[in-house]
Amino acid sequence: MLGFSILSFALMVVDHLSDFLDEVRGGLTVLVTPVVIFADYPNKTAEAVQEVFSTRSDLEEKLEKLAREQLLLKVKTLKMAALTAENNRLRDLLGSAAKLQNNVIVAELIGVDPDPNRHEVIIDKGSNHDVFVGQPVLDAQGLMGQVIKVSLLTSRVLLISDQSHSVPVQVVRSNLRLIASGTGATRQLELMHLQDTADIRQGDFLVSSGLGDRFPVGYPVGVVNKVEHDPGKPFAAATATPSALLGRSRHVLLVFTEERLLKAPGDDGNGSGG
Repeated sequence: MLGFSILSFALMVVDHLSDFLDEVRGGLTVLVTPVVIFADYPNKTAEAVQEVFSTRSDLEEKLEKLAREQLLLKVKTLKMAALTAENNRLRDLLGSAAKLQNNVIVAELIGVDPDPNRHEVIIDKGSNHDVFVGQPVLDAQGLMGQVIKVSLLTSRVLLISDQSHSVPVQVVRSNLRLIASGTGATRQLELMHLQDTADIRQGDFLVSSGLGDRFPVGYPVGVVNKVEHDPGKPFAAATATPSALLGRSRHVLLVFTEERLLKAPGDDGNGSGG
């Protein structure tokens, strides 16, 4: 050990005072480098494997987080779209109410009759809101029907598309008076007892005529979509498309006429059935 120590000290002195050992040092470096690399290989391999697994785990966690955020944003987007659509419907409804000369209240549909042969809906307004049997019901586009049964908190509405429903109408262009009856199809009304020579054609706009004192004058009812004349028959066949969105409207208007407002409460017997 003493000899190696003296030799090492001598080599250090020689290396410091001259460049005699530079070539020797370069040669030894070339010889030792593979040994150093081989000795460090297990450590680097372990670090690489750890980094791979760590990176994969981080990526999976990030992907899962992004998936959760995407789902949340999608739900928020759908909710925002639904709120926007509902807001637009309410704006249309309020715009329609502003055009009416009568007082109205807004109601919401809360139920639909499951019987396909009955076109009836349930709304969230009843006798506590002075709703009465026979009261006209509209949406933002036109006449939907009339109240047929009233309870304290809800009411039942018969749609104009029901086969048992009829409404007196008038052709705006020619003032021709007709009866529009439901056909059981939400997008079709039948015009009854139409004379073959009657002044009516496709595209004519129909409004309530006010006859029968059920529906006030001038409410949009529908648009004539077909007129067929048969020379061998005294009556023509005609159908109309309802103006109201009977199968899609969620909010409706209940109309109070001035005559109704002048009546004392209970004059017409607001029912409490159903």
